[in-house]
Parts: sequence; C-alpha cells; structure tokens
Amino acid sequence: MKQLKIVLIGGGTGLSVLARGLREYPIDITAIVTVADDGGSTGKIRSEMDIPAPGDIRNVIAALSDVEPILEELFQYRFEENQIEGHSLGNLLLAALTNIKDDFGHAVKELSKILNIKGKVIPSTNTNVMLNAVLEDGEIVRGESKIPKKNKKIERVYLEPPNVEPMEEAIDALEEADLIVLGPGSLYTSVISNLCVKGMSDAILNSQAPKLYISNIMTQPGETTDYDVLDHIQALHDHAGKDFIDFVICSGDKYDDKVLKRYEERNAKPVEMNMDKLTDNNIKIITSNNLVEVSNEHLVRHNTKVLARLIYDLALELTSTIQFQPKK
Repeated sequence: MKQLKIVLIGGGTGLSVLARGLREYPIDITAIVTVADDGGSTGKIRSEMDIPAPGDIRNVIAALSDVEPILEELFQYRFEENQIEGHSLGNLLLAALTNIKDDFGHAVKELSKILNIKGKVIPSTNTNVMLNAVLEDGEIVRGESKIPKKNKKIERVYLEPPNVEPMEEAIDALEEADLIVLGPGSLYTSVISNLCVKGMSDAILNSQAPKLYISNIMTQPGETTDYDVLDHIQALHDHAGKDFIDFVICSGDKYDDKVLKRYEERNAKPVEMNMDKLTDNNIKIITSNNLVEVSNEHLVRHNTKVLARLIYDLALELTSTIQFQPKK
C-alpha cells in the first residue's frame, strides 16, 4: 500500500496541534515550519546566538515524538523567568545542538532522531530571518511579534534578509507530496512567513499535489480583522503571486452570545465562510458539524480528531488508497 505523503506548512500552536492529530494515521508527514518568531525564549536565543527561531520547531517535534510522556514533558518544560531567563528546555537543546553541529537544520534532524518523531520537521530556511510588514498606510513594521500590535491592515509581509534560501529537503517534500496543507494559525506570521522564503512559493505552485487551506475559526486582531475565509486565501494567493488553493476546511457554525462576547472583548469575531464567494473562485469547501469545539471558558478551537480525519479522508479520495481505521 502506498503511504500518503502529506506536507504541512505553518507554525505556532496550530501546526503542532494538527501534527499531533495526523500522527495517528499511516501517512508520511513532513512539517515545514516558520523560523521568524522573535518573542519570549525564542527571541532571546535568536538574538544571542544568531540562529533561526527554535520555538515553533520545538512544538512540532514534540507533537510528532514517540517517546515516554515524561520525556516529552521534560522537552517542553519552561523554566521560570528568574531561572535560566525563562527558556524552555527544548529551545536550549536545539541551541546546544546547533553549536555542536554548527548548523540549525542538522540540529533539528538530530533532535528529531533523539525524540523518535514520526515524519520530518524541516525549518523553512536555515537562516536567521526577521519578518517585516508593510501596512496599508505605508508604515513598515520590523519584527514578527510587533506586527499584530499595530492593529492596522497588512498589505504584505517579507523577510529580511530577502534572498534566504529554503531548505532543500523542504523543496523535495513539496515536489513529492500527495497533499499540501497550509494552516491553521496566524495567517501572516505563521503561514505566509513560509511563502516569503525564496523559492518556497514556486515549489508550492509547481507541485502537482492539491493544496488545502485550513481556515482559522476566529479573526485575529492586528492580522485578520474583519477577514472572511476568502480574504485569508486571497492573502496567500497575493504573496505566492498566483491562485493555488484548491480546497478549504472551514466552519459555518453559529455561536452563542457568551462565545461572541468573549471574542468581542479581544476585538475578534467568527471568520465568515461566505460559501458563494468561495465556490465562485473554484475553491471546494470541506466542513463538518463537529469541526469546532467550545470550551467551558467559551473559547473555540478545532476538534483535532475531526480535523485530522477530514484531511486524511481528502487525501484518500484524491489518491484512491485503502482506508484505515485510527485507534480509538
């Protein structure tokens, strides 16, 4: 039986949660992860060691690892602010391995072996980069963590230095993929930041694999205020230079007043599906009644098992591979 090759592109918590759900299936997972984060422990390590941001990489490695729970907990352990400057142990391990191997990409590979991960985790570039944004009024914001704080519409984002090379393994994975999945996560800072790496957009556009976008459930202040699903996809297309999304997973759920109020306090609201706009743009919609979970604190998130199943079923449909029943 041919093993499906699914490539995930993104960063932040969204990518690691998705990876954890998909690891239950008999698929070959490759996660291409942004390294533009500049906040917290990651930001300190970046500035002190001049290496790509390790934080998002660490989270995806942990999600795909097949080790004892205590070892994963240890890897994700974060010291208090007054203890080793609040670093997570995983970030320190990546930094140490980068020193040992003199190369961040090789450090990621070695740590992936140590933690026996299912699949591959690849930084989108092996270079220390800064994500910048051009806002609608022409203002330029330098630094990933500062971009959402401006609360202005983003015209485009770009990397500095501008001509950083992608990891060769990332390009190879895109060429061999059966399905390419972008998101969920912060649209500009977690997802599109990967498209800004030289050659990455071309590799996605040239790949024969269908392309799927997982829409966020709620808008994000300072990044996607008032965006609907198609607005998210259009931003991806604008940065790639061509339309390429074939499918979108999104929700048309309605939420009660407690949920809406909770998000209104954060200047956020549900991302509208606007089905007619999507179909008019030849984008096929995939959804499920139980795609979204609401917590006791009135916060929403994707149901990871449902999301992973939708992706796997789509990949099966596209490749006509024998179906698999996951563990219960």
